[in-house]
Amino acid sequence: MSALDGTELGRYLRWLADERGQHFADYQQLWRWSVTDLAGFWSSIWDFCGVRAHTPYEQVLGSREMPGAQWFTGATLNYAEHAVGTPADADQVAIVAYSQTRQHIELTFGQLRDQVARVRYGLRKLGVGRGDRIVAYLPNIPEAVVGYLAAASLGAIWACCAPEFGARSVIDRFAQLEPKVLLAVTGYRYGERYFDRKAEVAEICAGLPTVEHAFIVPYGDADGSWSDILDGPADPGFDPLPFDHPLCVLFSSGTTGKPKAIVHSHGGVLVEHLKNHLLSFDLHPGDRLQWFTTTTWMVWNALVSALLVRASIVLIDGDPQYPDLVHPWRIAEQAGTTMMGASPGFLMACRKAGVHPAKEFDLSRLRQLGAVGSPLHADGFRWVQEELGPDVLLNVGSGGTDVCTGIVQGGPWQPVVTGEISGRCLGVDAKAFDEHGREVVGQLGELVITSPMPSMPVGFWGDTDTSRYRAAYFAEYPGVWRHGDWIRFSDTGSCVVTGRSDATLNRGGVRLGTAEFYAVVEEFDEIADSLIVHLEDTDGGSGELLLFVTIRPGYVLDDALRQRIGKALRSALSPRHGPDTVLAVPSIPRNRTGKKLEVPVKRILQGAAAEDVVSRDVLAEPTSLDAFVSYAKNPR
Repeated sequence: MSALDGTELGRYLRWLADERGQHFADYQQLWRWSVTDLAGFWSSIWDFCGVRAHTPYEQVLGSREMPGAQWFTGATLNYAEHAVGTPADADQVAIVAYSQTRQHIELTFGQLRDQVARVRYGLRKLGVGRGDRIVAYLPNIPEAVVGYLAAASLGAIWACCAPEFGARSVIDRFAQLEPKVLLAVTGYRYGERYFDRKAEVAEICAGLPTVEHAFIVPYGDADGSWSDILDGPADPGFDPLPFDHPLCVLFSSGTTGKPKAIVHSHGGVLVEHLKNHLLSFDLHPGDRLQWFTTTTWMVWNALVSALLVRASIVLIDGDPQYPDLVHPWRIAEQAGTTMMGASPGFLMACRKAGVHPAKEFDLSRLRQLGAVGSPLHADGFRWVQEELGPDVLLNVGSGGTDVCTGIVQGGPWQPVVTGEISGRCLGVDAKAFDEHGREVVGQLGELVITSPMPSMPVGFWGDTDTSRYRAAYFAEYPGVWRHGDWIRFSDTGSCVVTGRSDATLNRGGVRLGTAEFYAVVEEFDEIADSLIVHLEDTDGGSGELLLFVTIRPGYVLDDALRQRIGKALRSALSPRHGPDTVLAVPSIPRNRTGKKLEVPVKRILQGAAAEDVVSRDVLAEPTSLDAFVSYAKNPR
């Protein structure tokens, strides 16, 4: 039996053979074709996935210059039309929503389609139309999905922040867009705690003077005015829009400066997510995709896009590990999840806690486990394989908000390589470059993309001359997208992402990614988490290498442990990479998607004020910077 039997990728390969006369011996051949014949590959995705265009395209790729590539010129379509299903899907489940604030909710495609049509009517009645901005301060609940798709149906532009963000951070993001409508909740529950956000909503409204209409979604202890926009008649239309018409604005994390307002298009998100969800995630109609995310993260947009292929989406609202660590596995059993996304940190925590998910829960429907957000240690790979068995594919990937998808990841036709990512995504011409712009294999380099992708942003909001967009991605290597990650590709195509390239350590001429340190340090039983920072000398010396660790309960950081850590790092990495100082801190700063914040910490240690380098609203734990601020004032 072939590994591709019964998969969407297998069906696509048969279609390519029958319809296009294209035959491929292995994944690498398929990938190479996908990035060398861009028009052939992306037109095959369009046809295979059945993209419904109101006006057909004239050219697949009018210009391939980056930035500024012109995709599917002349075509008009609508993302929302593809997401809400057809009358034939009416009785199939579209949304399964778990919440710590209210009761479990399920919506069929018929109910979703009806609600989107009603909200569309309500927005049109308010004068909302093409190009207007609708912003939301909402958790991961069905109303967020409905609002997103209703806005898209009109050609209005969507942006969302999760309600754990403070008012200042929300205003910094939304004010750039000059929105016309605001949707919000006035509180939410996270685990055992209830967070009242009435004051924040009032401040957000005051800070967005262009908002003409604000609606409160009934949630928690608030009745809300959502029914005012939902109770009208249905208007089941979908405005035909150019391929590159803005669909949504996603914001960068704001951990290294003011959040960038990244504009993604209807067509770009549509064709990229159809490709990804069918050929890599192997989602079929009737499948269920569960991936914990907030509405701020691009994973939310990717989660919603499972609707494009008629899979159900499992929404988790609240603390995913409440009342206990294994709660995501419990939800997977209850929902009948077929693909589950998890952070590497969660998987490693389950491993250390001795969790046996397949023994404790019925996961018989689970076929894939996705892991993104940070590198997964080799022991995490082994734990997943031992616990879930060979019938569950571990799909480790890395991508970004900037392209709203994966850049490197796995799939049904790629081998799982312990400690590595299986390879490049189809249609993504990813490489590692050295400082001279030359491709390198087998050594660390800048992650770049050398050919255009449909889901590259159409620009930054308000960046009329594209100067900020060009500076962000194309300044280092003209005509080549520099993603900002540090990566190493093997000669077989597998790869390891070792962290952000601006956090990469260069000591004594040896460059190392921060993830390589963490892979060594966090295997110590005593260490719960860690963060490494290199402070360079202005006179060209070796600088100071500082390792910060959080210690597990019952252990202490003493000289013996420091010596063991240093010896392990020098042995595993290089003699130059033993830390000069090892310090214990209460917690390691991470953003809300789980990424460690090496660069903001480095800037604080170099003398910058914390409020100038990162907003505490983007931190998973707002007090996690305090120890670093104290250390910067009084190094010891």
